[in-house]
Amino acid sequence: MTPRIEFSTEQRARWRWLLYVALAFAGGLLTFVGARAQQRATDDVTFRRLIEGYCAAWSSGNAEAPARFYAKDNGLVFYDLAPFAYHGWKEYHDGVQREFFANMASGSLTAGKDLKVTRRGTLAWTTVSMRFSEKTKDGKITEAQVRYTGIWEKRGTNWLLVHEHLSTPLGG
Repeated sequence: MTPRIEFSTEQRARWRWLLYVALAFAGGLLTFVGARAQQRATDDVTFRRLIEGYCAAWSSGNAEAPARFYAKDNGLVFYDLAPFAYHGWKEYHDGVQREFFANMASGSLTAGKDLKVTRRGTLAWTTVSMRFSEKTKDGKITEAQVRYTGIWEKRGTNWLLVHEHLSTPLGG
């Protein structure tokens, strides 16, 4: 026969209180984990839409179209496929118009399925592979795999790019 342990009323109240605290802690932890998972799922959808819109805007052949995705601060740096870097949106806009769109008959930028989003409050960074295709006015065709990293900042209700880096592997 197993001996029975008797607890005093005070000990039972203490154990009951510890049980309530443990249950409240577990409930709070589950709520936090659920909310974090919900935010992650929402961020994935939000940034997939942003990246798809970003690619469509750059595929338009019009340097005005992607402007809505960028912060306009003068000190921002954007690394593009050509040339090495742009400083601020105006320089980026004018440079892409000159380097790409002025001689482009058609082109497209398409995001891969491997989008990864990491968010910390009002900052997020995205990485995704992309495919760049271009046909120039003289008939030359360019195809390239592109690595993309975007750093986004939430300003008001909008996510805006404050830095980005596009690159291609050595050898094309």
